[in-house]
Amino acid sequence: MIKKLLVANRGEIAVRVMRTACELGIKTVAVYSDVDRHALHVEKADFAVHIGAPPPGESYLNIPRIIEAAKFTGAEAIHPGYGFLAENPKFAEAVKDAGLIFVGPSAQAMHLLGNKIESRKLAISIGVPVTPGLMASSPDVSTFTREADRIGYPVLIKAAAGGGGKGMRVVEREFDM
Repeated sequence: MIKKLLVANRGEIAVRVMRTACELGIKTVAVYSDVDRHALHVEKADFAVHIGAPPPGESYLNIPRIIEAAKFTGAEAIHPGYGFLAENPKFAEAVKDAGLIFVGPSAQAMHLLGNKIESRKLAISIGVPVTPGLMASSPDVSTFTREADRIGYPVLIKAAAGGGGKGMRVVEREFDM
């Protein structure tokens, strides 16, 4: 059983992860930037480590600093929360390479599921039902129009590489393409 967990996030998600860890008897480590010094997640944690300036790239997205904080505090595992580094396969791999436990999907799983076309192909190959749709990207609008005519409107156009729901567009009719 893990004895100490670093939560590589802030705010409500960090507090929720810490609450659950506490219920399981696991000590928690918060990381924080300059502006989060007095944040609730810092107060709720058993230990807290400053990891940088307010811009996320200098703190919550700084993989070496987060791993260094885990090692400094003796944390055996890192939970990414959501957002920030939660879907970053490089982070999961770096945590593993540092000899720590990544609480979440493997880097391999993130790579497989990070691309929506490849995810869809994987789901189909193992028999998961999927909604009809185009399984390739194309800059050609006529390709999308033919597929939408085949499956029927409305359709949802989604970036293959994800984006957390950003960039999705509902198309009600051909004219909207």
